[in-house]
Amino acid sequence: MHTQTSPSDPRLSVVFLNFNRVEETRHTVEHLRGLLQARQDVEVIAVDNGSEDGTAEFLLSQTDVLQFIQTGENLGIAGYNQGFKQACGDYILVLDDDSYPYDNECLDRLIEHLDEHPQVGLVACRIETPQAEAVMTWHLPQQDVAGASMGFIGCGFAIRRELFAHIAWYPEDFFLYQNEMEVAIQVRRASFEIFYEPRCRVVHRGLPSDRPNWRRVYYPTRNTVWLLRRYARFPDKLYLIISRLCIGLARAIQSKTLGWYVRALKEALFTPQPHCPLPPDLRHELQAFWEQNSLYHQLKKWLAIQK
Repeated sequence: MHTQTSPSDPRLSVVFLNFNRVEETRHTVEHLRGLLQARQDVEVIAVDNGSEDGTAEFLLSQTDVLQFIQTGENLGIAGYNQGFKQACGDYILVLDDDSYPYDNECLDRLIEHLDEHPQVGLVACRIETPQAEAVMTWHLPQQDVAGASMGFIGCGFAIRRELFAHIAWYPEDFFLYQNEMEVAIQVRRASFEIFYEPRCRVVHRGLPSDRPNWRRVYYPTRNTVWLLRRYARFPDKLYLIISRLCIGLARAIQSKTLGWYVRALKEALFTPQPHCPLPPDLRHELQAFWEQNSLYHQLKKWLAIQK
């Protein structure tokens, strides 16, 4: 089901995915409504992924400010792709149902930066809590200053629509987790830069997730091993895959989801994956990703925390 209302010639398309969090969706839509009431250069596309809590009905009532796509079932990140394909802006700003741009300056800077820097394919926003505290993860530069970035956080980034289409949007077979890492690698392989711009602020309310424990074991284990099989080089690849499987096993034991871990293990190792050799400079850029999946580096971090 598609319901449409949008500016005739948008520069920026805001796309966000919704699933069974109607109050978060309400909050996001009302914030976007306030920001965009005086703008004609931004369109909003909301995708509902088969919600059963009234989210779809609420979004259907908001078509004066947004376009509404209803998938009818939970497609995971593939639901996002339906919104991306409908987007008409030069650039796409990707949000979660619990995140929103802090102000219009964020939107203006995203458009201006991508307009003025043709070599930049993706802008990673500063993700912050409602208390304005930066959410810094291993995906981003460790200093909260503007500059080149290895990756981005999925609840707030802008990307060139044509580039996103070229790399085939989010990898639908991932369903959940690590899709941002695949996009980051594909953006760099396409010879575009990723730039972290802390003046582009996105608020992420980040409520505790009600996703079941098995999802936090199954998808991260399977999808990360897929990435390592695609992009790591031998013999590092063997070490990193073994490390990642050990990390996944520890989480599975802790959360009592060994059955799901075994399933992830089988799919991770036996699903065919393309081999995509990376040039030395890009392999170096991904150092934080390799270390995130290195048992040695994770144990080193854990021991440092214990001191």
